[in-house]
Amino acid sequence: MRGADAIVKALEKEGVKHIFGIPGGAIIEVYDALFDSEIRHILTRHEQAAVHAADGYARATGRTGVAFATSGPGATNTVTGIATAYMDSSPIVVMTGQVARSLIGNDAFQEADITGITMPITKHNYLVTDENDLLRIVKEAFHIASTGRPGPVLIDLPKDVTVAEVEFDYPDKIELPGYKPKYAGHPRQIKKAAELITKAERPVILAGGGVVLSNASEELTKLAETIPAYVATSLMGKGAIPETHPLSLGFVGMHGSKYANYAVQEADVLIAVGIRFSDRTTGRVSDFAPNAKIIHIDIDPAEIGKNVDVDVPIVGDAKLVLRELIKHITYRKRKEWEEKVEGWRKAYPLRYRQDEKIKPQYVIEKIWELAPDAIITTEVGQNQMWAAQYFKVNRPRQFITSGGLGTMGFGFPAAMGAKTAFPDKQVVDIAGDGSFLMNIQELATCVDYGINVKVVILNNMFLGMVRQWQELFYDERYSATCLRCKEMSFEKIAEGFGAVGMTVEKPSEVEDALKEAFEIDAPVVIDFRVDRLENVYPMVPAGAALHEVIDEEV
Repeated sequence: MRGADAIVKALEKEGVKHIFGIPGGAIIEVYDALFDSEIRHILTRHEQAAVHAADGYARATGRTGVAFATSGPGATNTVTGIATAYMDSSPIVVMTGQVARSLIGNDAFQEADITGITMPITKHNYLVTDENDLLRIVKEAFHIASTGRPGPVLIDLPKDVTVAEVEFDYPDKIELPGYKPKYAGHPRQIKKAAELITKAERPVILAGGGVVLSNASEELTKLAETIPAYVATSLMGKGAIPETHPLSLGFVGMHGSKYANYAVQEADVLIAVGIRFSDRTTGRVSDFAPNAKIIHIDIDPAEIGKNVDVDVPIVGDAKLVLRELIKHITYRKRKEWEEKVEGWRKAYPLRYRQDEKIKPQYVIEKIWELAPDAIITTEVGQNQMWAAQYFKVNRPRQFITSGGLGTMGFGFPAAMGAKTAFPDKQVVDIAGDGSFLMNIQELATCVDYGINVKVVILNNMFLGMVRQWQELFYDERYSATCLRCKEMSFEKIAEGFGAVGMTVEKPSEVEDALKEAFEIDAPVVIDFRVDRLENVYPMVPAGAALHEVIDEEV
């Protein structure tokens, strides 16, 4: 059979149900083979959106997402999506078309060295130079993407490989001598960690996205309850423990709650699980958790000691390590510490000033009240931080956001991916006007395929987070952040694509608008005209320590 037919058959063997992409000349053979497959292809309007959709699909399901693009600009358009998935350890396989092998290096039409371009932002990538390696490579790609620390894998397919004759002999298993992820933690290190925890008077768990990726939420919650210990999360760790749980402190870092930040800073033992200690989480590293002995559990040994010095490193899968760790822990109540943290929680709740304008925080509170089980995706900027602060996540894979790369334009196509995987669930993209404009063309995709996501735009007509920094740190010199050159109607734009558009300008209209949108069986865009100058608080300025928080008077 043709190489193209073998690729599609291999994808079927891997259990692929959906692919997001755009065809082109170099990958046209694969699309021809796909025509006869039961795999559902979603034709996006931009390759970046195709990769974000595959990424959202992967994050919502835990299964590997798949995206297709053609050569040259099709391939290079995938780069931001791949980098986004790489930074957040999301398992996706991206297949790109390439010019024929004889033309590679000749600056042929729509030729780009996509394996060279994506080398630093993929877990692994392949240029298929021999059709006889094709099926082995597909098998390896899915294995590498989804095992160990997950991540994106790219396969570049020269056109003549896809037309070459191959025998379909798909391997059942593979052997990669240089790739042996370590899952079980070392027993001696686990015992050391348990000894530290047992002696601790102020233990705090800091959970990252690795807990979600390894499906270790149940074990993490059990550990927290067994010690007991309060749990703060990174942005990517939201959902590691239900945020309505009495031990949950929400997320920590630049816009985390004061009580979460204070608890981390005052902890005497910090149990960090599946987290890479990004600068947005730690604040000034030299003053991060200054009183704590740090236990770091992570499947990627390269993360141990990379950003923060640790006292007890444990390399292994979060789920397996936590299961073992729990066996060594005995419950001991720490009344004084509990009273201190609860005092902070009472003294410094998340809050905002309410007046006659629509407050973005209020919109998110209402989304949570009306649809607490919805899958939430976010764009990037103020909208992302308000969503993280005010939407209380109940389960892993419910909150999908671009944490590492901070990609504006991610949330909407990621919502498409999540909704494709779970058509019966409510999926809401919480967006800013600036971010939504970066992939707004995907409204056409949603309408065409009946992907009925709801887009909630917190429209302040600014690139809001940059404007906030300009207000606070650049003497209100608002350079190139105002988006209101002319009045623009997202309602009419949505209607132009065939979606439902709504505009809301009063606080009294917010709840009814959301109720109506959630009942509509179609893609809906709600343009909430929010207070233009609202800022995200609390805030730890860049370069400050976690306890050096600025806040507004309410």
